[in-house]
Amino acid sequence: MTTRLTVLATGGTIAGIAGSAIAHDYRSGEIGIEDYLERVGGLGLEAELSGTQIANIDSADIGPSVWQPLHDAAMATLGDQGCHGVIVTHGTDTLEETAFLLDQTLPATKPVVVVGAMRPADAVGYDGLRNFANAVRVASDPDAAGRGVLVVMGDRVFAARDVYKVRTRGTEAFRGFPRESVGLVTPASLEWFGAPWRSAPEAAFGLPEALPEVVIVYAFAGLDAAGVERQIGEATRGVVIAGVGEGNMPESARQALVVLAQRGIPVVRASRADEGLVNREPEDEENRFVAARALNPQKARILLQLLLAGGENDPAAIQRAFDGR
Repeated sequence: MTTRLTVLATGGTIAGIAGSAIAHDYRSGEIGIEDYLERVGGLGLEAELSGTQIANIDSADIGPSVWQPLHDAAMATLGDQGCHGVIVTHGTDTLEETAFLLDQTLPATKPVVVVGAMRPADAVGYDGLRNFANAVRVASDPDAAGRGVLVVMGDRVFAARDVYKVRTRGTEAFRGFPRESVGLVTPASLEWFGAPWRSAPEAAFGLPEALPEVVIVYAFAGLDAAGVERQIGEATRGVVIAGVGEGNMPESARQALVVLAQRGIPVVRASRADEGLVNREPEDEENRFVAARALNPQKARILLQLLLAGGENDPAAIQRAFDGR
């Protein structure tokens, strides 16, 4: 049986052009999906590919206006009995956020793989073709279902919950935490490190038409209450503190955040460290704070937005949701 995959393209470096094989600067999102599929057609990939252009932009510009049509297209594709999996091409700067959002809002019934590149298509050592071929290998494997959204970069397969970008250059730019990678892949082989882990195929959340405003406050030496308060607006529904160490912050900043939490604005303690596991502390109960556990600040923000959009505002219930991730 022929494996049929749908590619949803959003732009990024994987579709970028520099105009020179050795130039440093380049333009993201220059190659359209039809042109791109024609380029990969000669690789001998064992799948039938069709594509839809959702956007063709730098991933720094991706947000809800792209997430909504991307999510809608993914849902339609997953519901198509003639399609066996979805590949999303994406810029690397916000790849982890889009992957996590889709992971929380798509069913795990078929493989969904997000892939990017660190070098533009006309650069020496372009990694996009190999990454894309690897993504086809993963999306073609029925055993990729039940694992949620996956990210393929640098011959590694990551879970959307775990993956994060660690380097601005070089092809080994992504890592995973608390799990490193969940599989190894080449265009010719795929090895999983464990069985599928999604206990239910249904999506955890629907994607709302609008996401509530949640701000990320970055902690630093000398952050005070005024520095926190300047970042909070009338529309702010929640706050994630990218804390030092295990979600810590200067005392003055903490007092300002306690006031917000007591007013009913959820406050989530995350860590600015790359591998920042944030557990609950005894003071969290009194402060009405939530511990982000293994989610980094940008993913904690998305999860809090989805919870708030669903009407959840109770710190204890929000904590249970973070514990379950």
